[in-house]
Amino acid sequence: MADPKGFLKVPERELPPRRPVPVRLMDWKEVYEQQDPTQLRRQAGRCMDCGVPFCHQGCPLGNLIPEWNDLMWRGDGRQAIERLHATNNFPEFTGRLCPAPCEASCVLGINQPPVTIKQVEVSIIDQAFQNGWVTPHPPERLTGKTVAVVGSGPAGLAAAQQLTRAGHTVAVYERDDRIGGLLRYGIPDFKMEKRQIEARLAQMQAEGTRFRAGVEIGVDISWDDLRARYDAVIVATGATVPRDLPIPGRDLAGVHFAMDYLVQQNRVGAGSHVAEQITAEGKHVVVIGGGDTGADCIGTAHRQGALSVTNLAIGKQPPTERPPHQPWPMFPTVFEVSSAHEEGGERRYLASTVEFLSNGAGEVRALRVAETEYLDGRRVPKAGTEREIPADLVLIAMGFTGPETDTIEPQLGLPVDASGAFARDADYSTAQPGVFVAGDAGRGQSLIVWAIAEGRAAAAQVDAFLEGSTSLPAPVAATDRAISI
Repeated sequence: MADPKGFLKVPERELPPRRPVPVRLMDWKEVYEQQDPTQLRRQAGRCMDCGVPFCHQGCPLGNLIPEWNDLMWRGDGRQAIERLHATNNFPEFTGRLCPAPCEASCVLGINQPPVTIKQVEVSIIDQAFQNGWVTPHPPERLTGKTVAVVGSGPAGLAAAQQLTRAGHTVAVYERDDRIGGLLRYGIPDFKMEKRQIEARLAQMQAEGTRFRAGVEIGVDISWDDLRARYDAVIVATGATVPRDLPIPGRDLAGVHFAMDYLVQQNRVGAGSHVAEQITAEGKHVVVIGGGDTGADCIGTAHRQGALSVTNLAIGKQPPTERPPHQPWPMFPTVFEVSSAHEEGGERRYLASTVEFLSNGAGEVRALRVAETEYLDGRRVPKAGTEREIPADLVLIAMGFTGPETDTIEPQLGLPVDASGAFARDADYSTAQPGVFVAGDAGRGQSLIVWAIAEGRAAAAQVDAFLEGSTSLPAPVAATDRAISI
Protein backbone atom coordinates (compact mmCIF):
# COMPACT_ATOMS: atom_id res chain seq x y z
CA MET A 1 0.00 0.00 0.00
CA ALA A 2 1.00 3.66 -0.06
CA ASP A 3 2.35 5.39 3.05
CA PRO A 4 0.67 3.47 5.92
CA LYS A 5 0.44 6.67 7.96
CA GLY A 6 -0.07 9.02 5.03
CA PHE A 7 -3.67 9.93 5.81
CA LEU A 8 -2.61 10.70 9.39
CA LYS A 9 0.48 12.73 8.54
CA VAL A 10 -1.17 14.65 5.67
CA PRO A 11 -4.79 15.29 6.65
CA GLU A 12 -5.28 18.17 4.21
CA ARG A 13 -6.24 17.87 0.56
CA GLU A 14 -3.83 19.67 -1.79
CA LEU A 15 -4.49 20.51 -5.45
CA PRO A 16 -2.28 22.30 -7.97
CA PRO A 17 -2.86 26.06 -8.12
CA ARG A 18 -4.99 27.62 -10.81
CA ARG A 19 -3.37 30.34 -12.88
CA PRO A 20 -4.33 33.85 -11.71
CA VAL A 21 -7.71 34.91 -13.07
CA PRO A 22 -6.48 38.08 -14.86
CA VAL A 23 -3.79 36.02 -16.60
CA ARG A 24 -5.89 33.06 -17.69
CA LEU A 25 -8.70 35.25 -19.02
CA MET A 26 -6.24 36.52 -21.62
CA ASP A 27 -5.92 33.10 -23.29
CA TRP A 28 -7.66 29.74 -23.78
CA LYS A 29 -5.06 27.52 -22.12
CA GLU A 30 -5.89 25.12 -19.30
CA VAL A 31 -6.39 26.86 -15.97
CA TYR A 32 -4.35 24.52 -13.75
CA GLU A 33 -0.61 24.70 -13.33
CA GLN A 34 1.43 21.50 -13.10
CA GLN A 35 1.42 20.02 -9.61
CA ASP A 36 4.63 19.92 -7.61
CA PRO A 37 5.91 16.28 -7.66
CA THR A 38 6.55 16.29 -3.91
CA GLN A 39 3.03 17.51 -3.20
CA LEU A 40 1.60 14.92 -5.60
CA ARG A 41 3.53 12.13 -3.86
CA ARG A 42 2.17 13.27 -0.49
CA GLN A 43 -1.37 13.24 -1.80
CA ALA A 44 -1.00 9.78 -3.36
CA GLY A 45 0.37 8.59 -0.01
CA ARG A 46 -2.90 9.52 1.71
CA CYS A 47 -4.60 6.52 0.03
CA MET A 48 -5.49 4.00 2.75
CA ASP A 49 -5.53 0.84 0.58
CA CYS A 50 -8.85 -0.04 2.22
CA GLY A 51 -9.88 -3.65 2.68
CA VAL A 52 -12.94 -2.78 0.61
CA PRO A 53 -11.94 0.15 -1.65
CA PHE A 54 -15.25 1.94 -2.20
CA CYS A 55 -13.59 4.16 -4.78
CA HIS A 56 -14.00 1.13 -7.08
CA GLN A 57 -17.74 1.27 -6.44
CA GLY A 58 -17.81 4.94 -7.40
CA CYS A 59 -15.92 4.45 -10.67
CA PRO A 60 -17.81 2.70 -13.51
CA LEU A 61 -14.46 1.88 -15.12
CA GLY A 62 -13.30 -0.10 -12.10
CA ASN A 63 -10.05 1.87 -11.97
CA LEU A 64 -7.40 0.22 -9.79
CA ILE A 65 -7.06 3.35 -7.71
CA PRO A 66 -5.18 2.06 -4.62
CA GLU A 67 -2.66 0.34 -6.89
CA TRP A 68 -1.68 3.37 -8.92
CA ASN A 69 -1.78 5.63 -5.86
CA ASP A 70 0.78 3.31 -4.28
CA LEU A 71 2.93 3.32 -7.40
CA MET A 72 2.91 7.11 -7.63
CA TRP A 73 3.81 7.38 -3.96
CA ARG A 74 6.77 5.09 -4.67
CA GLY A 75 7.76 7.17 -7.69
CA ASP A 76 7.07 4.44 -10.26
CA GLY A 77 5.12 6.39 -12.86
CA ARG A 78 5.73 3.85 -15.59
CA GLN A 79 4.03 1.04 -13.72
CA ALA A 80 1.31 3.46 -12.59
CA ILE A 81 0.29 4.22 -16.18
CA GLU A 82 0.20 0.50 -16.95
CA ARG A 83 -2.26 -0.09 -14.12
CA LEU A 84 -4.29 2.97 -15.12
CA HIS A 85 -4.48 1.96 -18.78
CA ALA A 86 -5.60 -1.53 -17.74
CA THR A 87 -9.08 -0.14 -17.07
CA ASN A 88 -9.19 3.31 -18.70
CA ASN A 89 -8.34 4.03 -22.33
CA PHE A 90 -8.28 7.81 -21.90
CA PRO A 91 -7.26 9.01 -18.42
CA GLU A 92 -6.20 12.35 -19.93
CA PHE A 93 -9.90 12.96 -20.64
CA THR A 94 -11.40 11.63 -17.41
CA GLY A 95 -8.70 13.26 -15.28
CA ARG A 96 -9.77 16.64 -16.64
CA LEU A 97 -13.50 16.27 -17.26
CA CYS A 98 -14.94 13.69 -14.87
CA PRO A 99 -16.70 14.98 -11.70
CA ALA A 100 -14.88 12.20 -9.80
CA PRO A 101 -17.55 9.99 -8.21
CA CYS A 102 -14.59 7.90 -7.02
CA GLU A 103 -13.62 10.69 -4.63
CA ALA A 104 -17.16 10.86 -3.26
CA SER A 105 -16.81 7.13 -2.45
CA CYS A 106 -13.32 7.39 -0.91
CA VAL A 107 -13.36 5.81 2.57
CA LEU A 108 -11.11 8.58 3.87
CA GLY A 109 -13.89 10.98 2.90
CA ILE A 110 -16.10 9.70 5.74
CA ASN A 111 -14.41 12.07 8.18
CA GLN A 112 -11.59 13.76 6.22
CA PRO A 113 -11.16 15.38 2.81
CA PRO A 114 -10.93 12.48 0.31
CA VAL A 115 -7.82 11.52 -1.62
CA THR A 116 -7.20 13.69 -4.69
CA ILE A 117 -7.78 10.69 -6.96
CA LYS A 118 -8.62 12.68 -10.07
CA GLN A 119 -5.48 14.82 -9.83
CA VAL A 120 -3.24 11.81 -9.28
CA GLU A 121 -4.84 10.20 -12.32
CA VAL A 122 -4.22 13.13 -14.65
CA SER A 123 -0.68 13.51 -13.35
CA ILE A 124 0.05 9.86 -14.18
CA ILE A 125 -1.03 10.22 -17.81
CA ASP A 126 0.60 13.62 -18.28
CA GLN A 127 3.88 12.19 -17.02
CA ALA A 128 3.46 9.19 -19.29
CA PHE A 129 3.00 11.35 -22.40
CA GLN A 130 5.95 13.54 -21.44
CA ASN A 131 8.22 10.50 -21.06
CA GLY A 132 7.07 8.68 -24.18
CA TRP A 133 5.45 5.81 -22.26
CA VAL A 134 2.20 5.98 -24.26
CA THR A 135 2.96 3.83 -27.28
CA PRO A 136 0.81 2.09 -29.92
CA HIS A 137 -0.39 -1.47 -29.23
CA PRO A 138 -1.25 -2.87 -32.66
CA PRO A 139 -2.89 -6.31 -32.80
CA GLU A 140 -0.73 -9.39 -33.21
CA ARG A 141 -3.08 -10.74 -35.87
CA LEU A 142 -6.07 -9.54 -37.91
CA THR A 143 -9.38 -11.37 -37.71
CA GLY A 144 -10.63 -10.28 -41.11
CA LYS A 145 -13.79 -8.88 -39.47
CA THR A 146 -14.86 -5.24 -39.91
CA VAL A 147 -16.60 -2.88 -37.49
CA ALA A 148 -18.06 0.59 -38.06
CA VAL A 149 -18.24 2.92 -35.07
CA VAL A 150 -20.57 5.87 -35.61
CA GLY A 151 -19.61 8.76 -33.36
CA SER A 152 -16.14 9.75 -32.17
CA GLY A 153 -16.83 10.80 -28.61
CA PRO A 154 -15.38 8.93 -25.62
CA ALA A 155 -17.68 5.90 -26.02
CA GLY A 156 -16.98 5.49 -29.73
CA LEU A 157 -13.23 5.99 -29.37
CA ALA A 158 -12.99 3.54 -26.46
CA ALA A 159 -14.90 0.88 -28.39
CA ALA A 160 -12.78 1.48 -31.48
CA GLN A 161 -9.49 1.16 -29.64
CA GLN A 162 -10.51 -2.04 -27.89
CA LEU A 163 -11.75 -3.67 -31.09
CA THR A 164 -8.71 -2.58 -33.09
CA ARG A 165 -6.42 -4.15 -30.50
CA ALA A 166 -8.52 -7.32 -30.71
CA GLY A 167 -7.57 -7.57 -34.38
CA HIS A 168 -10.68 -6.24 -36.10
CA THR A 169 -10.56 -3.59 -38.83
CA VAL A 170 -12.35 -0.60 -37.35
CA ALA A 171 -13.53 2.61 -39.03
CA VAL A 172 -14.81 5.51 -36.93
CA TYR A 173 -17.31 7.80 -38.66
CA GLU A 174 -17.78 11.39 -37.51
CA ARG A 175 -20.04 13.96 -39.15
CA ASP A 176 -17.93 16.92 -38.01
CA ASP A 177 -14.78 17.92 -39.84
CA ARG A 178 -12.55 16.71 -37.01
CA ILE A 179 -12.56 13.60 -34.82
CA GLY A 180 -13.48 13.89 -31.15
CA GLY A 181 -17.21 14.53 -30.85
CA LEU A 182 -18.08 16.74 -27.89
CA LEU A 183 -14.53 16.31 -26.60
CA ARG A 184 -13.45 18.26 -29.67
CA TYR A 185 -16.12 20.91 -30.04
CA GLY A 186 -18.15 20.84 -26.83
CA ILE A 187 -15.37 21.23 -24.25
CA PRO A 188 -13.60 24.62 -24.04
CA ASP A 189 -9.83 24.63 -24.33
CA PHE A 190 -9.45 26.09 -20.85
CA LYS A 191 -10.80 22.78 -19.50
CA MET A 192 -8.94 20.52 -21.94
CA GLU A 193 -6.58 21.66 -24.66
CA LYS A 194 -7.12 19.76 -27.88
CA ARG A 195 -3.53 18.53 -28.00
CA GLN A 196 -4.74 15.87 -25.59
CA ILE A 197 -7.09 14.52 -28.27
CA GLU A 198 -4.46 14.73 -31.01
CA ALA A 199 -1.95 12.74 -28.97
CA ARG A 200 -4.42 9.91 -28.37
CA LEU A 201 -5.66 9.86 -31.97
CA ALA A 202 -2.07 9.52 -33.17
CA GLN A 203 -1.69 6.42 -31.00
CA MET A 204 -4.95 4.95 -32.29
CA GLN A 205 -4.03 5.58 -35.93
CA ALA A 206 -0.69 3.88 -35.39
CA GLU A 207 -2.57 0.90 -33.98
CA GLY A 208 -4.68 0.67 -37.13
CA THR A 209 -7.94 2.46 -36.34
CA ARG A 210 -9.28 4.32 -39.36
CA PHE A 211 -11.01 7.66 -39.04
CA ARG A 212 -13.60 9.05 -41.43
CA ALA A 213 -14.38 12.66 -40.51
CA GLY A 214 -16.94 14.75 -42.37
CA VAL A 215 -19.19 11.77 -43.11
CA GLU A 216 -22.74 11.83 -41.75
CA ILE A 217 -24.30 8.40 -41.57
CA GLY A 218 -27.91 8.55 -42.68
CA VAL A 219 -27.13 11.36 -45.14
CA ASP A 220 -23.83 10.69 -46.92
CA ILE A 221 -24.13 6.94 -46.37
CA SER A 222 -27.42 5.33 -45.43
CA TRP A 223 -27.60 3.25 -42.28
CA ASP A 224 -28.62 0.22 -44.34
CA ASP A 225 -25.58 0.63 -46.60
CA LEU A 226 -23.28 0.96 -43.60
CA ARG A 227 -24.74 -2.17 -42.06
CA ALA A 228 -24.24 -4.07 -45.35
CA ARG A 229 -20.59 -2.98 -45.61
CA TYR A 230 -19.51 -4.04 -42.10
CA ASP A 231 -19.79 -7.15 -39.99
CA ALA A 232 -20.91 -5.08 -36.98
CA VAL A 233 -21.97 -1.51 -36.27
CA ILE A 234 -21.71 0.40 -32.99
CA VAL A 235 -23.96 3.44 -32.58
CA ALA A 236 -22.17 5.89 -30.28
CA THR A 237 -23.71 9.15 -31.41
CA GLY A 238 -24.28 10.56 -27.94
CA ALA A 239 -27.29 12.39 -26.50
CA THR A 240 -27.04 15.64 -28.42
CA VAL A 241 -30.64 16.92 -28.54
CA PRO A 242 -30.70 19.96 -26.21
CA ARG A 243 -33.52 20.55 -23.75
CA ASP A 244 -35.39 23.66 -24.88
CA LEU A 245 -37.18 26.39 -22.95
CA PRO A 246 -40.43 27.01 -24.90
CA ILE A 247 -41.62 30.29 -23.38
CA PRO A 248 -42.70 33.56 -25.00
CA GLY A 249 -39.87 35.25 -26.90
CA ARG A 250 -37.92 32.04 -27.51
CA ASP A 251 -37.55 32.95 -31.21
CA LEU A 252 -35.87 36.29 -30.55
CA ALA A 253 -32.39 36.87 -31.96
CA GLY A 254 -29.75 36.45 -29.29
CA VAL A 255 -31.33 33.39 -27.62
CA HIS A 256 -29.24 30.29 -28.37
CA PHE A 257 -28.56 26.79 -27.17
CA ALA A 258 -25.34 26.60 -25.17
CA MET A 259 -23.78 23.95 -27.38
CA ASP A 260 -24.24 26.05 -30.53
CA TYR A 261 -22.29 28.80 -28.77
CA LEU A 262 -19.53 26.56 -27.43
CA VAL A 263 -19.04 24.69 -30.71
CA GLN A 264 -18.51 27.92 -32.61
CA GLN A 265 -15.84 29.13 -30.20
CA ASN A 266 -14.06 25.78 -30.35
CA ARG A 267 -14.09 25.92 -34.14
CA VAL A 268 -12.54 29.38 -34.02
CA GLY A 269 -9.96 28.10 -31.54
CA ALA A 270 -9.10 25.31 -33.99
CA GLY A 271 -8.41 27.89 -36.70
CA SER A 272 -11.68 27.69 -38.62
CA HIS A 273 -13.62 30.70 -39.83
CA VAL A 274 -17.13 30.95 -38.41
CA ALA A 275 -19.38 33.40 -40.21
CA GLU A 276 -21.55 35.51 -37.88
CA GLN A 277 -20.11 33.87 -34.80
CA ILE A 278 -22.20 34.02 -31.64
CA THR A 279 -20.03 36.05 -29.29
CA ALA A 280 -20.38 37.58 -25.83
CA GLU A 281 -18.08 40.51 -26.56
CA GLY A 282 -19.53 43.73 -25.17
CA LYS A 283 -22.80 42.05 -24.15
CA HIS A 284 -24.79 41.33 -21.01
CA VAL A 285 -24.93 37.53 -20.97
CA VAL A 286 -27.41 35.32 -19.14
CA VAL A 287 -26.73 31.57 -18.88
CA ILE A 288 -29.75 29.43 -17.97
CA GLY A 289 -28.69 26.20 -16.27
CA GLY A 290 -26.36 25.56 -13.36
CA GLY A 291 -24.45 22.49 -14.61
CA ASP A 292 -21.09 21.94 -16.24
CA THR A 293 -22.24 23.18 -19.65
CA GLY A 294 -23.45 26.39 -18.06
CA ALA A 295 -20.07 26.84 -16.37
CA ASP A 296 -18.35 26.31 -19.71
CA CYS A 297 -20.46 29.12 -21.16
CA ILE A 298 -19.53 31.39 -18.27
CA GLY A 299 -15.80 30.86 -18.76
CA THR A 300 -16.12 31.32 -22.51
CA ALA A 301 -18.14 34.54 -22.15
CA HIS A 302 -15.55 36.04 -19.83
CA ARG A 303 -12.75 35.28 -22.29
CA GLN A 304 -14.73 36.85 -25.11
CA GLY A 305 -15.12 40.09 -23.16
CA ALA A 306 -18.70 40.04 -21.85
CA LEU A 307 -19.88 43.15 -19.99
CA SER A 308 -21.63 40.98 -17.40
CA VAL A 309 -22.48 37.32 -16.89
CA THR A 310 -25.45 36.08 -14.87
CA ASN A 311 -26.07 32.39 -14.25
CA LEU A 312 -29.63 31.29 -13.44
CA ALA A 313 -30.59 27.99 -11.82
CA ILE A 314 -34.22 27.05 -11.29
CA GLY A 315 -33.60 25.05 -8.11
CA LYS A 316 -32.25 25.75 -4.65
CA GLN A 317 -28.59 26.41 -4.00
CA PRO A 318 -27.02 23.08 -3.01
CA PRO A 319 -25.50 22.76 0.46
CA THR A 320 -21.76 23.14 0.94
CA GLU A 321 -21.56 19.83 2.82
CA ARG A 322 -22.86 16.36 1.95
CA PRO A 323 -26.65 16.36 2.62
CA PRO A 324 -28.13 13.69 4.93
CA HIS A 325 -30.17 12.07 2.15
CA GLN A 326 -26.97 11.45 0.14
CA PRO A 327 -24.73 9.69 2.67
CA TRP A 328 -21.33 8.25 1.90
CA PRO A 329 -20.55 6.55 -0.49
CA MET A 330 -23.25 8.17 -2.67
CA PHE A 331 -22.31 10.91 -5.12
CA PRO A 332 -23.62 14.07 -3.39
CA THR A 333 -25.05 17.24 -4.89
CA VAL A 334 -23.07 20.03 -3.24
CA PHE A 335 -22.31 23.66 -4.02
CA GLU A 336 -19.14 23.96 -6.07
CA VAL A 337 -17.09 26.86 -7.34
CA SER A 338 -15.55 25.85 -10.65
CA SER A 339 -12.72 27.76 -12.30
CA ALA A 340 -15.30 29.56 -14.47
CA HIS A 341 -17.33 30.69 -11.45
CA GLU A 342 -14.13 31.90 -9.83
CA GLU A 343 -13.56 34.20 -12.81
CA GLY A 344 -16.58 36.40 -12.11
CA GLY A 345 -20.26 36.79 -12.79
CA GLU A 346 -23.31 36.34 -10.60
CA ARG A 347 -25.06 33.09 -9.71
CA ARG A 348 -28.77 33.21 -8.88
CA TYR A 349 -30.79 30.28 -7.58
CA LEU A 350 -34.57 29.73 -7.39
CA ALA A 351 -34.83 31.69 -10.65
CA SER A 352 -37.57 30.68 -13.12
CA THR A 353 -37.40 32.32 -16.53
CA VAL A 354 -40.90 33.39 -17.56
CA GLU A 355 -40.33 35.31 -20.80
CA PHE A 356 -37.66 36.62 -23.16
CA LEU A 357 -38.32 40.33 -23.77
CA SER A 358 -37.79 42.06 -27.11
CA ASN A 359 -36.18 45.40 -27.88
CA GLY A 360 -38.77 45.94 -30.60
CA ALA A 361 -36.43 44.92 -33.39
CA GLY A 362 -36.69 41.17 -32.93
CA GLU A 363 -33.72 40.98 -30.56
CA VAL A 364 -33.64 39.99 -26.92
CA ARG A 365 -33.09 42.83 -24.46
CA ALA A 366 -33.97 41.22 -21.12
CA LEU A 367 -35.42 38.21 -19.30
CA ARG A 368 -38.49 38.29 -17.09
CA VAL A 369 -37.63 36.07 -14.14
CA ALA A 370 -39.69 34.99 -11.14
CA GLU A 371 -38.80 33.27 -7.89
CA THR A 372 -39.21 29.50 -8.01
CA GLU A 373 -41.65 27.85 -5.63
CA TYR A 374 -42.33 24.15 -5.11
CA LEU A 375 -45.93 22.99 -5.56
CA ASP A 376 -46.77 19.28 -5.38
CA GLY A 377 -43.18 18.41 -6.26
CA ARG A 378 -43.16 20.78 -9.26
CA ARG A 379 -41.03 23.88 -9.64
CA VAL A 380 -43.18 26.81 -10.82
CA PRO A 381 -42.79 30.62 -11.00
CA LYS A 382 -44.17 32.37 -7.92
CA ALA A 383 -46.76 34.98 -8.82
CA GLY A 384 -45.89 38.56 -7.92
CA THR A 385 -42.11 38.02 -7.82
CA GLU A 386 -41.32 38.86 -11.45
CA ARG A 387 -38.36 41.08 -12.26
CA GLU A 388 -36.24 41.85 -15.32
CA ILE A 389 -32.61 40.99 -15.98
CA PRO A 390 -30.88 42.82 -18.88
CA ALA A 391 -29.61 40.43 -21.55
CA ASP A 392 -28.14 40.86 -25.02
CA LEU A 393 -27.18 37.17 -25.24
CA VAL A 394 -29.02 34.26 -23.62
CA LEU A 395 -27.53 30.77 -23.55
CA ILE A 396 -29.78 27.81 -22.71
CA ALA A 397 -27.71 25.15 -20.91
CA MET A 398 -30.42 22.89 -19.50
CA GLY A 399 -28.98 19.54 -20.49
CA PHE A 400 -29.93 17.08 -23.21
CA THR A 401 -32.98 14.93 -23.81
CA GLY A 402 -31.50 12.10 -25.88
CA PRO A 403 -29.92 11.11 -29.20
CA GLU A 404 -30.88 12.41 -32.62
CA THR A 405 -33.22 9.92 -34.29
CA ASP A 406 -34.09 11.62 -37.59
CA THR A 407 -32.30 9.12 -39.84
CA ILE A 408 -31.47 6.06 -37.76
CA GLU A 409 -35.03 5.34 -36.63
CA PRO A 410 -36.63 5.27 -40.11
CA GLN A 411 -33.63 3.85 -42.01
CA LEU A 412 -32.49 1.21 -39.54
CA GLY A 413 -35.70 0.65 -37.63
CA LEU A 414 -33.96 1.29 -34.32
CA PRO A 415 -36.63 2.37 -31.80
CA VAL A 416 -36.21 4.50 -28.70
CA ASP A 417 -37.15 3.46 -25.19
CA ALA A 418 -39.22 5.30 -22.60
CA SER A 419 -36.26 7.51 -21.67
CA GLY A 420 -35.78 8.67 -25.25
CA ALA A 421 -32.55 6.71 -25.77
CA PHE A 422 -32.08 3.95 -28.33
CA ALA A 423 -33.55 0.65 -27.15
CA ARG A 424 -30.98 -2.07 -26.45
CA ASP A 425 -30.46 -5.19 -24.39
CA ALA A 426 -28.14 -5.64 -21.43
CA ASP A 427 -25.38 -6.79 -23.80
CA TYR A 428 -25.64 -3.51 -25.81
CA SER A 429 -27.20 -5.36 -28.76
CA THR A 430 -30.35 -4.16 -30.51
CA ALA A 431 -33.21 -5.77 -32.38
CA GLN A 432 -31.09 -5.42 -35.52
CA PRO A 433 -28.49 -8.25 -35.63
CA GLY A 434 -24.96 -6.92 -35.54
CA VAL A 435 -25.99 -3.42 -34.42
CA PHE A 436 -24.95 -2.31 -30.92
CA VAL A 437 -25.47 0.92 -28.96
CA ALA A 438 -22.97 2.38 -26.49
CA GLY A 439 -22.66 5.51 -24.38
CA ASP A 440 -25.16 8.33 -24.02
CA ALA A 441 -27.03 7.21 -27.14
CA GLY A 442 -28.24 4.23 -25.11
CA ARG A 443 -28.25 5.46 -21.52
CA GLY A 444 -29.06 9.16 -21.92
CA GLN A 445 -26.98 12.10 -20.76
CA SER A 446 -24.38 10.86 -18.33
CA LEU A 447 -20.72 11.05 -17.29
CA ILE A 448 -17.60 10.60 -19.40
CA VAL A 449 -16.50 7.65 -17.26
CA TRP A 450 -19.76 5.88 -18.09
CA ALA A 451 -19.23 6.59 -21.79
CA ILE A 452 -15.76 5.04 -21.78
CA ALA A 453 -16.90 2.12 -19.63
CA GLU A 454 -19.79 1.41 -21.98
CA GLY A 455 -17.53 1.71 -25.02
CA ARG A 456 -15.20 -0.89 -23.54
CA ALA A 457 -18.05 -3.17 -22.53
CA ALA A 458 -19.79 -2.89 -25.90
CA ALA A 459 -16.49 -3.72 -27.62
CA ALA A 460 -16.30 -6.96 -25.65
CA GLN A 461 -19.83 -7.87 -26.73
CA VAL A 462 -19.07 -7.09 -30.37
CA ASP A 463 -15.89 -9.16 -30.22
CA ALA A 464 -17.86 -12.08 -28.79
CA PHE A 465 -20.52 -11.62 -31.49
CA LEU A 466 -17.87 -11.75 -34.24
CA GLU A 467 -15.57 -14.40 -32.80
CA GLY A 468 -17.78 -16.50 -30.54
CA SER A 469 -15.82 -15.52 -27.43
CA THR A 470 -13.77 -12.59 -26.18
CA SER A 471 -10.83 -11.81 -23.95
CA LEU A 472 -11.67 -8.11 -23.80
CA PRO A 473 -12.76 -6.79 -20.39
CA ALA A 474 -16.43 -5.91 -19.91
CA PRO A 475 -16.57 -3.46 -16.99
CA VAL A 476 -20.29 -2.60 -16.88
CA ALA A 477 -23.73 -3.77 -17.98
CA ALA A 478 -26.04 -1.57 -19.99
CA THR A 479 -28.79 -1.99 -17.43
CA ASP A 480 -26.71 -0.09 -14.84
CA ARG A 481 -27.84 3.54 -14.87
CA ALA A 482 -25.83 6.57 -13.86
CA ILE A 483 -27.02 9.87 -12.44
CA SER A 484 -27.28 12.43 -15.25
CA ILE A 485 -25.82 15.87 -14.68
